[in-house]
Amino acid sequence: MKENNITKELIFEYIDRIVDRTFAIDFTWDWPAGVAFHGVCKAWEATGKESYLERLEQWVATYRRVGLPPFTVNACAMGHTLLTLYEGTGKQEYLDLAVEKATYLHERAVRFGDKVFQHTVSTKNDFPEQAWVDTLFMAAYFLLRMGRKLDNKAWVEDALHQYYWHEELLQDERTNLFYHGWDNIHKNHMSSVFWARGNAWAALTMAEALKLIDYTYPMFMQIDGALRDQLSALVRLQSESGLWHTVLTDPTSYEEVSASSGIGAALIRYGHPLHRAYVDRALHGVLAHIDEDGSVRDVSAGTAVMADAEAYKQVPKKRVQGWGQGLALVFLSYYGIHCMQPEE
Repeated sequence: MKENNITKELIFEYIDRIVDRTFAIDFTWDWPAGVAFHGVCKAWEATGKESYLERLEQWVATYRRVGLPPFTVNACAMGHTLLTLYEGTGKQEYLDLAVEKATYLHERAVRFGDKVFQHTVSTKNDFPEQAWVDTLFMAAYFLLRMGRKLDNKAWVEDALHQYYWHEELLQDERTNLFYHGWDNIHKNHMSSVFWARGNAWAALTMAEALKLIDYTYPMFMQIDGALRDQLSALVRLQSESGLWHTVLTDPTSYEEVSASSGIGAALIRYGHPLHRAYVDRALHGVLAHIDEDGSVRDVSAGTAVMADAEAYKQVPKKRVQGWGQGLALVFLSYYGIHCMQPEE
């Protein structure tokens, strides 16, 4: 697809197909839905289609009748949708539930070391004293959004504390890439792999954080520096197709579309003028992996911190995944808003 064939109308057609396909997935109230529906929220912001919010309202109402599961760090990703539903509809019930999630994170979420969120996916002690880069999206960014929305300084400071420690524990000072995880018991990065989707979580949430705080926050410059250096490294690892490899530093690993979408969205959000060429290449790469029915393809399955790089390369990418749908929607929505001229 040539660049001059990319119009805002075409971008919005892709978005509409992806949204339809997303609602054909039977999610539970957990992080896959949290990422998928965050993408739908961004699609609403980009297109103004009220039907997107209406479908989200129906889904939330149905699931609340069934009953919500216990809160975990990962499941707090659903808070993004609740906050946007409140902003879009003004209905207090969404804000009330979002406040419950933020309160859980601030007061009851499992922590280690200097009050760092332990990555939790269930009520079991899944990963004792481990920090995963995923937590920046699932919890820290959500808590920052809530703190800014409600002018809750304690929540803002707690969220920025998480950004500080996840950067300290996970960003490699030599490459400026982010490791997938940190084991505080053994004091190592476990497999020490630079996983692409993990770097997308870091880049996108840091870019979003810079829109919520300014120079009056001491953390602003730290986040800005970390993101600047990470993005400088990432653009140099982009493949000829416009995508990124699932193990960023291993060109024999497969190209992965959810990570590429998240990195592309981060590049747009950060807004460096020299990055536009990389964004356009990423757009073509991502669009090439979207089916007619809106299925986003070549998205790796849910990925724990694997034993080694070879294990990451074996993670299947056959199925349609909520995080693939959601991150593609974020990327395309931001492209439609920020990268298209009015006449386009």
